[in-house]
Amino acid sequence: MDKPAYPGTCNVCGQTYNKAAMTNHLKACLRKHKTEQETAGKQKTYVLSVDGDWRPEYWMYLEVPGAATLAELDQFLRDTWLECCGHLSAFTIGQVRYELDTGMVDSMWKDFFGPSRPTRNMSARLYSVLKPGLHFHHEYDFGTTTDLRLKVILEDERYEQSKEIRVLGRNLPPPIPCEVCGKPATLVCGSCMFSGEGWVCKKCGKKHSCGEDMLLPVVNSPRVGMCGYTGYELI
Repeated sequence: MDKPAYPGTCNVCGQTYNKAAMTNHLKACLRKHKTEQETAGKQKTYVLSVDGDWRPEYWMYLEVPGAATLAELDQFLRDTWLECCGHLSAFTIGQVRYELDTGMVDSMWKDFFGPSRPTRNMSARLYSVLKPGLHFHHEYDFGTTTDLRLKVILEDERYEQSKEIRVLGRNLPPPIPCEVCGKPATLVCGSCMFSGEGWVCKKCGKKHSCGEDMLLPVVNSPRVGMCGYTGYELI
């Protein structure tokens, strides 16, 4: 059986590629378009792949400076894909869990069952915890959890031009039909979606059995339909 294509756009060259081809494309594309301006000295930079653990159709490739902290990467993921109610979050790298406690109501779950592995805060710099080929995980919201898979695709040492995290490529919004009329779905029911239902257009949403109050906008994120997430789109 053929793997799903999950197409997306390379932000470096503007071309569209399937998810499976994007890793090799970006390695070549970055070499082709690489420009450096010598500053104070060479710094490590990483290219990361990120996708939904249970929703692989949502994916991104990020370029992150090695001097950035896990907290900064966490904030970027929140701003781009996750943030709804200030929930807790955590990275798991090897045998260590790096947690961020926002102090919101769900902090009660943090030690409910006791820590399963050593825990630290997210002040660690990326160059101290990442290496080429490393797989690691991110969780947002310990109740209605969105799980992300991350992998270090490339480590580069160069004259760093920016301290910002940059999106190198991202999936195109998956086509999701309204389950009633077949037109593109623009809303999803937060109650029905876990059984694969509840995707509707605005017109059909007015008659949805759970009520319009349960409907959330369909957005290009693995957190679509979860908790109170309404989305944030990159400019």
